[in-house]
Amino acid sequence: MLSPCFPYFFSLNYLKKFYKIMFNVTKIIVSALIIFIASEIAKRDTLVGAIIVSLPMISLLSIIWLYIETKDIERIISFSYSVFSMIIPSLSFFLTLPYFLKKNISFSISLILSIGVMIVLYFGLATLYKKIGYVV
Repeated sequence: MLSPCFPYFFSLNYLKKFYKIMFNVTKIIVSALIIFIASEIAKRDTLVGAIIVSLPMISLLSIIWLYIETKDIERIISFSYSVFSMIIPSLSFFLTLPYFLKKNISFSISLILSIGVMIVLYFGLATLYKKIGYVV
């Protein structure tokens, strides 16, 4: 038990909570900076921007943060396989968005339709995986 004159901010529980909050803030800032830099590069050079954005940024960041926080290699392996198994439906977005835009459908409607197609394909693939007994 701490003495009454021992400041609260020196307690171990406080330091653990502070560390967790600061780690989460760091994750948010680093992730936001990477997305910001990628989008700024894409404004200047679409090819370089496309190459950078085509990197699985969210997956990479998630794997890095997951490793730092848990050091659980099995969880990272499972997560990697799960992400891989869901890539095909997400790729549909990059085919349907330009298709709808070329049909002179407004950007916002094209975006919504493309996301809708992607979601339908996610559910379709999840249903297929369930039928064949594949656990994602």
